[in-house]
Amino acid sequence: MIFRPLSLDGAFEVLLEPRGDARGFFSRFYCDEEFASHGLNTRWAQMNISYTRGIGALRGLHFQRGTAAEVKLVRCLRGRVYDVIVDLREGSGSFGRQVGVELDAERRNSIYIPEGFAHGFQTLEDDVELQYLHSRPYSPTQEGGVNLMDSHLAIDWPLPPAQISERDKNLPALEEVSPL
Repeated sequence: MIFRPLSLDGAFEVLLEPRGDARGFFSRFYCDEEFASHGLNTRWAQMNISYTRGIGALRGLHFQRGTAAEVKLVRCLRGRVYDVIVDLREGSGSFGRQVGVELDAERRNSIYIPEGFAHGFQTLEDDVELQYLHSRPYSPTQEGGVNLMDSHLAIDWPLPPAQISERDKNLPALEEVSPL
């Protein structure tokens, strides 16, 4: 596995190192020892899947706060997405900054998202499926979010925004969100 640090401290793009032959390949998506050697989370409490039908759809930017604050490892199982994380950590030198990574089922890459980050994505194809590993179980009472279209974030979505839920449209701007 290759751990490529992103521009926000603690966040990584994780790339596979396939070993193969004429039949195909085998590769680790996760390894306790390798994650621990990079100082990353090695305990996963929940695994989820999301499916999004249409190209250009936006989801997010969601986070969990307090005792539900979580680390995520996100991988695209089908299709491609532009995956975005926003640093919301209190006292962070990069508070409010964002970084995006294209997750692609064919590349089989993933993104490691530390606690204290909001997460969202835009589908770059129809019929996209994402897999999420979460370090803590979901808590609806500790859920929060930041508006995907906040001009202060200035996220450069690759496609015209489409299919945004009413909930996500009504999330607060970054300046209205307390640090995590």
